[in-house]
Amino acid sequence: MNTYVGLDVAQKKTAVCVVDSEGKMVCHGTVESRPKMIKDFLEAKGYGNAKVGMETRPLAVWLYHSLRQCNLDVDCIHARHVHAALTVQLNKTDQNDARGIANLVH
Repeated sequence: MNTYVGLDVAQKKTAVCVVDSEGKMVCHGTVESRPKMIKDFLEAKGYGNAKVGMETRPLAVWLYHSLRQCNLDVDCIHARHVHAALTVQLNKTDQNDARGIANLVH
């Protein structure tokens, strides 16, 4: 089963959402914004091989390269594209943003 991960990154915490190939949410949570913590969370839940997406932000360059070094398949999506896609959401929360990013990766 193909799975896709969305990361809504903030300085201290990152919201994580995993969706399956049909776009259905299968897992979500919040972890510290450290590459090892994100990787450990995904592997503990069985999604270490998922396609990961995050938006461009101030921490994006560091986090992107660090996640790649952790052998995660990660893409960085331009913040304007993410913003345009997420503006249709009714509830603006970190978890919903992570789900929207996961659906963009899908």
